[in-house]
Amino acid sequence: MKIINLRWWVVTLIALATIINYIDRSAISVLWPDIVKDLFPNQSTFEGKQIYATISMVFILSYAFGQAIFGKIFDWIGTRFGFLLSIGVWSLATAAHAFAQGILSFSLVRSILGVAEAGNWPGAAKSNADWFPTKERALAQGIFNSGAAIGGIIATPLVAYMTVYFNWQMVFVTIGLLGLLWLVPWMILVKAPPKSHPWITDKERAYILSGQKNTDENDSPNEEEYNPTTSELLSRKESWGVIIASTVVEPIWWLFVFWIPIYLNQVYGMDVKSIGIYGWVPYVGAMFGAWFGGLLAQNRLKAGWSIDKTRKIIITLGCLIMLPALLAMAKPGGPTTAVIIMAVILFGFQTVISNLQTLPSDLYGKKSVGTLSGYSGMAAKLGALGLTALVPMLTAGGNYTPAFLIGAALAIIAIVAVWVLIPKIEQLKPLK
Repeated sequence: MKIINLRWWVVTLIALATIINYIDRSAISVLWPDIVKDLFPNQSTFEGKQIYATISMVFILSYAFGQAIFGKIFDWIGTRFGFLLSIGVWSLATAAHAFAQGILSFSLVRSILGVAEAGNWPGAAKSNADWFPTKERALAQGIFNSGAAIGGIIATPLVAYMTVYFNWQMVFVTIGLLGLLWLVPWMILVKAPPKSHPWITDKERAYILSGQKNTDENDSPNEEEYNPTTSELLSRKESWGVIIASTVVEPIWWLFVFWIPIYLNQVYGMDVKSIGIYGWVPYVGAMFGAWFGGLLAQNRLKAGWSIDKTRKIIITLGCLIMLPALLAMAKPGGPTTAVIIMAVILFGFQTVISNLQTLPSDLYGKKSVGTLSGYSGMAAKLGALGLTALVPMLTAGGNYTPAFLIGAALAIIAIVAVWVLIPKIEQLKPLK
């Protein structure tokens, strides 16, 4: 049996996993008003935010180390069994939220969830490097990243709707089952990488493998890939360009992932059902941004732009889209205007990240992609941890302006990191 365009089936399945990933992680923010009423009825609004921030920081910290761990795991055992381990564990951890009774038990299940869910990102980056030629990687990454946006779109109204029929405990159990069901088609479809997959056509295999090496005119197409040791990889300033840019840009995303429902609840007095009506809108912008960033990169590469010019221009464009929108959140007006501005911010973010996350495969061989993706992902989550820790203090009294101003500054730093620390985005060669 042969499957035409098998690579697109693979990336679609990974995008579906990412949708489930975001439903699982986002459920707690949507359900938090109900959880507070049930488990922390005597806490003030500020104390409730502190408890939520503490649990969120545990998740991010676990997620950060999980990315470094799973980056190595995916490089060691491959994507097939790496995803089996990652998604299997996170699905069980999601269901286990139903048994949490306080800060400690919530922190425990969120920690397990964070470590396991982190595997989705280095796994996707490695799958991208395995299954796609260079010119299609930003588009593939955009499709994958759109899963995060679609997950955000689906999660808020879905979870809010489920509360009509189930208590918050049963909601966690139900969505936890989704990931376990996903494992069935994954294990059937992804039998092997494209070089040895029995269902891939010869034409597609040749197309993928022949287009995976980035070369300039004077490079030899047969030159071996550069797969440095971890210490050598971390000694390269280009690696730190990826790590620093990820560290400063991703907290912008997490600011909204964690705090949109809480923001709508505190600033506009919305309950869970009202949050379900408004809270999905920003993720529509994220979805279109993921597609836009990938399609624009593919278009420019086909038009003859170099990888270096394409990645840098689009990353800069995305940051410049975010910058004025973040500043506008200081006085957004009504809730409709606020969520539309948020949609613009997340559009810009996904435009950036679709290209930023391809940089490991642009710079290094496939055996090092998971490692750099893991370390940059870990650093990004530590950056998000720092901002999350500050949010309750920055937003005391319901004023979120300081948090948005920090986000604007981070977007500027991301531009500088990419342009200064990565002089040219190309396949690197060993240091002499």
